[in-house]
Amino acid sequence: MRNAREKKTPSFQAATLLFDIGNTHTHVGIAEGDTIATQFNLSTGLWLDDRAARQICKIIKGNHISFAAISSVVPRTTSKVRRFVKSLGLPQPFQLGPGTVTSIGIDYPKPKTIGPDRLANAIAARAVAGAPVIVVDFGTAVTFDVVDRNGNYVGGIIAPGLAAMTDYLHEKTALLPRIKIHETEAAIGKNTGEAMLIGAVHGYRGLIRELIVRLKKELKVSSLPVLATGGYAKLMAQGLPEITAVEPLLTLKGLLIASRAANKH
Repeated sequence: MRNAREKKTPSFQAATLLFDIGNTHTHVGIAEGDTIATQFNLSTGLWLDDRAARQICKIIKGNHISFAAISSVVPRTTSKVRRFVKSLGLPQPFQLGPGTVTSIGIDYPKPKTIGPDRLANAIAARAVAGAPVIVVDFGTAVTFDVVDRNGNYVGGIIAPGLAAMTDYLHEKTALLPRIKIHETEAAIGKNTGEAMLIGAVHGYRGLIRELIVRLKKELKVSSLPVLATGGYAKLMAQGLPEITAVEPLLTLKGLLIASRAANKH
């Protein structure tokens, strides 16, 4: 079933169709100029048949799409999306990767191992907040991406995601329940579910706070913009003043910026 968050947008002359393909969800955007006017999510698994294509066709109807761009961490799905783009009569899509990015520098030992979504986050973060800057992406994994004072992507941090952690505890133990992540003020759990929730929410905030402190030391700065994106970004930012802004569309924005920069070369 599609997990949609949509805004209807009027028809416009030309638009860019954006695909951020993740392990769990594919985030799709329609960009008009520099603005992502429509955004919706669907399960990446729907690309296994034609359900994803049908849903997207219904939503983009009435928009004149002129170009497409892809960021993908799921290679087997990438080819299906590329075929879908071709079926729309569009030119070959831009595909973000270390070899195609021109809008940010890369100072990393093995650039080919950097996830395209992480590059997109870094590109958008630099455009929004300058450099240096950090992005914290609350997805299936919690990732930190770092842009140094020279505007180069220099690496990051990967930790298990909130849902992955709580689901693992439920699946690997006999008595721990599956819980829904939400805000909690308690510091002492009065039942098993509440105890797990405190560990997840407050514990993760502690993890993020400590990692930001260490990144500031590594970058030799006293203050540092920290942008949050991903499913739990808004929730986690509520208790983390270190996060300066929540940008739900950061990855799509970075993909859009990268595709336009590449087209100018």
